[in-house]
Amino acid sequence: MSKIKVLLVDDSAVVRQVLQAILDQEHDIQVIGAASDPIFAQDKMSKEWPDVIVLDVEMPRMDGITFLKKIMAEHPTPVVICSSLTEKGAETTMQALAAGAVDIITKPKIGLKSFLQESSNELVNAVRAASQANVKRLLRASAPPVQVAAKLNADVILSAAGSHAMAQTTERIVAIGTSTGGTQALEAVLTALPRVSPGMVIVQHMPEKFTASFAARLNTLCEIEVREAKNNDRVIPGLALIAPGGKHMMLKRSGAYYHVEVIDGPLVNRHRPSVDVLFRSVAKFAGKNATGIIMTGMGDDGARGLKEMLDAGAATVAQDEASCVVFGMPKEAIKLGAAKRILPLNEMHLAILGK
Repeated sequence: MSKIKVLLVDDSAVVRQVLQAILDQEHDIQVIGAASDPIFAQDKMSKEWPDVIVLDVEMPRMDGITFLKKIMAEHPTPVVICSSLTEKGAETTMQALAAGAVDIITKPKIGLKSFLQESSNELVNAVRAASQANVKRLLRASAPPVQVAAKLNADVILSAAGSHAMAQTTERIVAIGTSTGGTQALEAVLTALPRVSPGMVIVQHMPEKFTASFAARLNTLCEIEVREAKNNDRVIPGLALIAPGGKHMMLKRSGAYYHVEVIDGPLVNRHRPSVDVLFRSVAKFAGKNATGIIMTGMGDDGARGLKEMLDAGAATVAQDEASCVVFGMPKEAIKLGAAKRILPLNEMHLAILGK
């Protein structure tokens, strides 16, 4: 099997060295070059084109966003953004995702070397996911790592629903889970919804600090209100709550009202937030009153949770392969028999509206 060819573009020599050292340890990945800015990168790419580009967004001579747009216009290629954990960095990264980047990895301002080494699984998984991404589809929509930590399931956060979830209320709840390619997919779905829509709880795999900027961006584009969830936020019609990066989000119920609980906890399916955790909580507390939707993404987070929602009487939907950037999470859900319906992205808003 041919290796995934990766080009690193970052103005920090330390970042380039650490990223290359991490990726060079993987049997299925080959770093074919490293460049300090996009001008040098273009020279290297003229000799050999990479399968995946890991790109900083703040660089001299040509910034990463300009370079990204140039790549997507001339030769669409999966790009993973390597961004600093700052508010400014988060805003710039939202621009990069809108321009066609498929994923984000983060780097702090201090303790860079140790942080990147500790986050090596995140980097490797992002590169592997990006290598499978259908970038042209993304633009139209606007083997396990060595020494990985044990893959925990939702049991570590919340016990499974019993044979009967709580009785229905008058309010429908929609739970959505997505990962690679999900930022563009969510934008396509949520912007198609009218102001009067069911309350939504959403997990998009994304690092901390980035979900607030992502929610704020969607809020400017959508008729519904979109915001990053805070602990005890009510789930009400016309509002979509996005789980904060680095936290799990669960649906809870108090009387006839739903609210969310935002908590710390171990990684579940190597993610925090985890779709399985959200879906299990929805199965447990909303049952037949819920709709679960799993969309584009690498891996299997959410597949078992969607099956639990189905078993609790919820309507369940998976995105079809033709419209996915990465047909991983929906594929696993479909294999488990968790999806009642399989729909293309451009019909997903109809499922949210109960049509």
